[in-house]
Amino acid sequence: MSHLLYDTVKKMNHELTEDMLSQFSAYEKLLVEWNEKMNLTAITEHNEVVIKHFADSAAIIKAMDLEKIGMIIDIGTGAGFPGIVLKILFPHIKITLLDSLNKRINFLNEVIDNLQLKNIETIHGRAEDFAQDKKYREKYDLCVSRAVANLATLSEYCIPFVKVGGSFVSYKAGECDEEVKEARNAISKLGSNIDKVVDYVLPDTDIARTFVVITKNKNTPKMYPRKAGVPSKDPLK
Repeated sequence: MSHLLYDTVKKMNHELTEDMLSQFSAYEKLLVEWNEKMNLTAITEHNEVVIKHFADSAAIIKAMDLEKIGMIIDIGTGAGFPGIVLKILFPHIKITLLDSLNKRINFLNEVIDNLQLKNIETIHGRAEDFAQDKKYREKYDLCVSRAVANLATLSEYCIPFVKVGGSFVSYKAGECDEEVKEARNAISKLGSNIDKVVDYVLPDTDIARTFVVITKNKNTPKMYPRKAGVPSKDPLK
């Protein structure tokens, strides 16, 4: 792994160890190899993977103190962003990766085996179904999602997984004031409130990232999330 990742993450005030760098290197190699067989990402050039996937996933450390987090669920993890990146950076955290495409889950399992990651599980399915399962509902300190979806919709998918006192952090691209304003009422219905919105530009780039940090203050009503497909077709108002 190049110095680029080490230097970029250091500018976020976080140090990568040699072990972490070699894990990132193995992860990148698998990503590029598997991408030839199936569409995991449009980003495969080394510097772009480092900045737009690895550093971008890591940038949540500018919005949250992950040292104090015990359990994370990553909804719509895709090729493992941000979940696997966070697992490498913070090995103590127990992480669940959820994705609706089985071929992505196969890739993630290969990465987990290859990198010998512990306390990490993958689940194949839809957030709407697993959020109603007692094993997963309101069990996590933190839910993260880098999935591209309207914030009200995403909140309905994600907040039910978070325990009271925990947080949901949505990775948004740049300017999202209007979207945040429109989602406030939906977030309140789900038992939560917007704690803060953190704008951040990745070091030495013009890539703007916004983290919407949502805190859960009471249990989510049982009716949420609604049945599969409904939250995206008819976002909560």
